[in-house]
Amino acid sequence: NAGTEADVFISVYGERGDTGSRQLLRSQKSKKFLKGQTDIFTVEAVHLGHLYKIVIGHSGLGSGNGWFLDKVVIKDPITDVDYTFLCHRWLDQGQDDGNIARELAVTAPSMLLGRQELELKREETWAAEKWKFQKGNTLQFYNRLTRGFICLNPDSRVDAFGDKKNKYGKVLFINVCI
Repeated sequence: NAGTEADVFISVYGERGDTGSRQLLRSQKSKKFLKGQTDIFTVEAVHLGHLYKIVIGHSGLGSGNGWFLDKVVIKDPITDVDYTFLCHRWLDQGQDDGNIARELAVTAPSMLLGRQELELKREETWAAEKWKFQKGNTLQFYNRLTRGFICLNPDSRVDAFGDKKNKYGKVLFINVCI
C-alpha cells in the first residue's frame, strides 16, 4: 500500500523561475506510482538554471491514495546534470504527519554518497548478523553497565536475569551510555 492512484503534481524551482504546478500524466510504465516502481516522466519547461527545490504532492482522491515517496531525480537535458530530491516519507493524510504534499530541497552530491555508503554498511551488517534472529534462537543481551543479562526466549518470554551458563544462547554485547 505504498503506491497511489491519486493525481500527482510537481512544481520545480530553479534560479530562473519555476514550472508552476504540473500533473505527472504519462509514465514510461503502463501503470504509474506502484510500490517499488520507478516512474519516468517528461516535463517540458523553459530552462530554469540550477534547481534548488521541488514541491510534490497528490490530489488525495481515490481509494488508497496514500503514497510513500523515496526520491525524485530530475535530469537536466541541457547541462546533463542530475538533481536529486530525497523524501523517504509518506504523502498520506493517515500516515506520518498527514501531509499529502512535500517541499524538498536538492540534495548535495556528498550527502548521496554518504547515504549510499550507509545503506551498503546496513546491508553488510544485516547479512552478517541475521543468523542471530532465526526462529528458535535464544538471544542474551549483556549490559556492561549493570553487568546483567536479558534473555529473549524463542517462546517470547523475556528473562531479565538471563542465564550466563546457557551454552545455546547467543550473547550480544550492548553498551549503555548515560
